[in-house]
Amino acid sequence: MKHATIVYPAKRSGYSTLACITAAFETFITANAYRRKNGETDLFSIELAGTLGAEDIYGGMFTVRPQRNISEISKTDLVIVPSMDTDFSQASPEDNALIEWVTMQYKQGAVVVSICSGAFMLAASGLLDGKSCSTHWAHADDFRRQFPKVNLMTDKLITDENGICTNGGGFSFLNLMIYLVEKYYDRETAIFCSKNLQIEMDRNSQSAFSIFTGQKLHGDKMVEDAQKYIESSLSERISVEQLSSKFAIGRRNFDRRFIKATGNTPLEYAQRVKVELAKKELEVSRKTINEVMYEVGYSDQKAFREVFRKITGMSPLEYRSRYNKEAAN
Repeated sequence: MKHATIVYPAKRSGYSTLACITAAFETFITANAYRRKNGETDLFSIELAGTLGAEDIYGGMFTVRPQRNISEISKTDLVIVPSMDTDFSQASPEDNALIEWVTMQYKQGAVVVSICSGAFMLAASGLLDGKSCSTHWAHADDFRRQFPKVNLMTDKLITDENGICTNGGGFSFLNLMIYLVEKYYDRETAIFCSKNLQIEMDRNSQSAFSIFTGQKLHGDKMVEDAQKYIESSLSERISVEQLSSKFAIGRRNFDRRFIKATGNTPLEYAQRVKVELAKKELEVSRKTINEVMYEVGYSDQKAFREVFRKITGMSPLEYRSRYNKEAAN
């Protein structure tokens, strides 16, 4: 039987941490039960482990009692790091103990999985340097600032690279649990868990849920001015040549500085800002798709649909149908 360990991050825990822990337990328990129903033995045993004993959180509303101390677990097959507080500028002794233990398990062959902001702990360990990673889109700017060596991909719901899995934000950890069941058990068991727990299968993007605000804490005044100009000229067609000329800088150097500061090319940034405005209009107004398209500076329906789908994972019509019941009727 394989062994899975859910890491309890002690003082960094919150409501979302508890949700991640209970979801992981229930999903694996359901998968094991399905195997037993079909005459097979449990595939995983699963434990909650940490560095501290029982802990009351939220004024005693909840008590978390890790089943074991991590020092008692010399080897595990799967490590699950739940959502947690994200500031690792000053790691505590408990943080460092967990980081060292997770790193040791990875080096011994364990697959390591982070849920939502749990990616911050993996990044603090150095395990994500040079690798792809996802986390909650709302944490993207903070993550990039703390861990510039990590290839953050906030559009991705799940990344799986070199024995490390990460996932996006909120309750998308439910999709990650189904992904892990299919990875370790099989497709049939994953389908059963999906139906039993009523979790959508095969979701691979969190783009439709993200709210694009643009990285503004980079300290490059020229790029910040360019961002403001793009955001104030949404109905216009602006070329990168125009932008670089306006700010008296060469095209290549402008691109380089813009990408370094924001994580997007100038064109990608303009597209994301336009699509974010389009999303808001589709959510709250009864404007036609074409009216919204013209409002955000597009005149070609095909181009607008392609950019919108690239960024959100769905067409403008599908997006409006999902988020604007009044306009969809």
